[in-house]
Amino acid sequence: MMLEDRLKHLETIIAKNQYRFYEIGQALLEIRDSRLYKQALFTSFETYARSRWDIGRSQVYRLIDAYSVINNLSPIGDRLPGNEAQTRPLVPLSPPEQREIWKAFLNTKVEVTARNIQNFINERKTKEDTATPDLVDRISDEYMAAVEEMLVQVKYALNDKWQQTSRQAALLWHRVIQEKIICRESGHEANT
Repeated sequence: MMLEDRLKHLETIIAKNQYRFYEIGQALLEIRDSRLYKQALFTSFETYARSRWDIGRSQVYRLIDAYSVINNLSPIGDRLPGNEAQTRPLVPLSPPEQREIWKAFLNTKVEVTARNIQNFINERKTKEDTATPDLVDRISDEYMAAVEEMLVQVKYALNDKWQQTSRQAALLWHRVIQEKIICRESGHEANT
């Protein structure tokens, strides 16, 4: 067999098994959720996975999470993460965020690697964090003075270990202020 033929044969094997992690995650999820491991006389899913498949707890849950991510992304396109590691950066995101981030990442035409996906998410999060408008310039001087005075009083209460003013009283007034702001907002919206 020529080297080119051997390479083609091996790549075919890889291509056929590329999404095996997805199928394994799907099977493990069903075994866990249906408690099928009890049929094999195991008392816990983690013990089953370790004893039967020699898969540790963290890897089991990574495979299940990978299945969930792929299952969520599959309706939006034909290009999906190629391995479990590429799904990891997407796991902490909500399903709508996963779809949004994945589409945006694919539009960058950057090579699909776990590191590149994580870097993209980090950069996007940094941009979102810095894009928050600076609302300090929209606060009146009188309001700012009142807030600063309140913070001074909280500092005094902290320093005397809440002897003169109880923490519960401070929390009560915090809730009253919050309710007044919310009440004013909804009242203001109704008037406009």
